[in-house]
Amino acid sequence: MTNDATSVHRTTRPPWWFWAALAVCWYSLISVRPLLEPDEGRYAEIPREMWTSGDWVTPRLSGLKYFEKPPLQYWATAAVYSGFGVSEFTSRVFSATMAFLCLPLVYLFAVRMFGSTTIGSTAVLLLATNPVFVVIGQINLLDSAFAFFISATVFSLLLACSARRGSAPERNWAMLMWTALALAMLTKGVAAVVLTGLALIAYSIATRDLEPWRRLHWPSGLLLFSVIGAPWFVLVTRRNPEFLQFFFVHEHLARFFTSIHARTGPSWYFVPLLVLAMLPWFKSFAPALRDATTRAPHGPNPRTNRVLWIWCAVVTVFFSISQSKLVPYILPVMPALAVALAQRVTADPLRFRKAAYWLVALVACAAIAVLIEPLRSGAKIPANAISPAVAAVIVAMVAAVAMTRIRLTENIQRFGPAIAAASVLTWSLLLVSYSYAKPTRTAKALVASVRDHVGPTTQIFSVGQYRQTIAPYLGRTLHVVGYSGELAFGQSQQRSTRESGLETFLQQWPERSDAIAFIDPQLYRKLGAARLPGAVLASDDASIVLQR
Repeated sequence: MTNDATSVHRTTRPPWWFWAALAVCWYSLISVRPLLEPDEGRYAEIPREMWTSGDWVTPRLSGLKYFEKPPLQYWATAAVYSGFGVSEFTSRVFSATMAFLCLPLVYLFAVRMFGSTTIGSTAVLLLATNPVFVVIGQINLLDSAFAFFISATVFSLLLACSARRGSAPERNWAMLMWTALALAMLTKGVAAVVLTGLALIAYSIATRDLEPWRRLHWPSGLLLFSVIGAPWFVLVTRRNPEFLQFFFVHEHLARFFTSIHARTGPSWYFVPLLVLAMLPWFKSFAPALRDATTRAPHGPNPRTNRVLWIWCAVVTVFFSISQSKLVPYILPVMPALAVALAQRVTADPLRFRKAAYWLVALVACAAIAVLIEPLRSGAKIPANAISPAVAAVIVAMVAAVAMTRIRLTENIQRFGPAIAAASVLTWSLLLVSYSYAKPTRTAKALVASVRDHVGPTTQIFSVGQYRQTIAPYLGRTLHVVGYSGELAFGQSQQRSTRESGLETFLQQWPERSDAIAFIDPQLYRKLGAARLPGAVLASDDASIVLQR
């Protein structure tokens, strides 16, 4: 790519319909999929209980105190519920919106930092073709909002460093950084502060550059951070003295240093995920990383690329060392990675042709994997899982055709918007197929089959199990019996819960006259109808529903 080609497109911004089309593709299918076990059920139910109880300070799950995460996403979703009711769309809309906003975020940052809308458009395209980002961003998790706020923190810091020392823009970007950091902390806890601090320390050690530390406006920044981030922690601790020990010791220190949460994995756990995220553009990885160690080809100084790559490394290493590993933990890497790779991809538009082949191959393999999974357990492939998988492959082929047309820098802005929208739709369709391929991933159908038997005074029990999508679909809080799991802490805080174990339930169940129990099938067979009398209303592979 020549400098002239770059300058032609410095002021050519994507048309309004690009963002509209991208939004339509992003949101069009989030209400089609059923809520998935367990996370989507959990993050739909906690805000529902917050909304119905009117207690916006103490999060609860199944009526029990639940302090694993801060409340920002709960507040946002409960606010949506108060205006539009509980549904698959309203439960997901905040999380999905936060993930979607990462797309204009990387565009605006790249344009402002590198002065090229072509690089900005390429960064959006790389993020939209990233299967890890799109799939996780479509699921109701806390990681999407965390990725947005923590990426905004890093980007704002870099923009503050690029401004004139002591200027108003420097101060404004620094204040935005502190605001985003506080919101990230209210989303997933002190990991936001730890990761940001580690990245700055690592950068300073690697480059012997202390300039970022001097641009943070510490007194006013810390004050702003405290005003936004501290009040809830103070208030929830005053109401619940047990909060501090559980949240900071059990949920942070124990999660990181021990396998108490049974989410262990090898040290290379996140490496395949990073390869998968970059797969269509993997050949740009080494050259882009090499650029960061010398001089950014399009940037005003090398600091930006170095901070972006160090940020990606710090997040990856931090969670690789942790004894608790889950796929979504890697999401905060993706926006920075898209910007870091975009410069090299923009410099060589011919890479789009090879990326097109990788995209189609990746989608085809994913579609096959989704559809053959039911066959492994001897089940049939559900018909409603086949059509979205086939549609995903077709849409991916359309996107690939457009990618092969990009041979010059000018074509990136011409075909990039359509490719980005098609890629988002592709991975969204595959997620729909995944949701339907195994019916027990959700309790939606089971709840629908018993809903007419649930009256306003009907007691709802979950016995020997806790399927977290039941409660939001029923719109009722479950009485959990004979199961602890992540509810153990909440159960330990309520005396009434400790006194109503499985044996007490079994003694009282025959006398109940208006009750429904969702029971673990193995437990039901073990106890037998003598101890669990009642009419079987419905069942699936994960639950048997009894009525008294």
